[in-house]
Amino acid sequence: PEEPRFTADNQLIRPEGYREWIFVGASLGMTYKQDGEAPGHPTFHNVYLNPQAYQEYKKTGKFPERTILVMEVLTPATQVSINRQGQFGDRPLGVEAAVKDSSRFPETWAYFDFIQGGKKPFPGADTAKAFPKERCWACHVEHGQTDNVFTQFYPVLRRAAKAAAPK
Repeated sequence: PEEPRFTADNQLIRPEGYREWIFVGASLGMTYKQDGEAPGHPTFHNVYLNPQAYQEYKKTGKFPERTILVMEVLTPATQVSINRQGQFGDRPLGVEAAVKDSSRFPETWAYFDFIQGGKKPFPGADTAKAFPKERCWACHVEHGQTDNVFTQFYPVLRRAAKAAAPK
């Protein structure tokens, strides 16, 4: 399914099939911490958007209700096989998700972490509770370029927003 699914106690069920969604961007080692506090082992983040939300965003420049963004987190690797320089995403650590659903969440957007846990072959929990508001929401509302989303980091969404802008 390409829409968010929830348990009876409002936990998000880990999205499946997201690798077939719209790939909107990737990053390596991005952090919200101040200089000198960056993690010693940066991770790759691959971000996917559910197709229905992408189609609406292309038309209007707005994220519709039931939007899901999934961020897959992977360890970096280098010097494997023929690679002698540069890094690539290697071992999966899990996924995180952002969901827009004003019928469930007073702040409209909620943020989830499926990295804790140990499901094989891809690690992570099967369900996740939304983080408390102060954990993610305040930063997203302050710094997200478009509707709590860091579209400034996703080239696919920047181009789609330009196409949706009134002429």
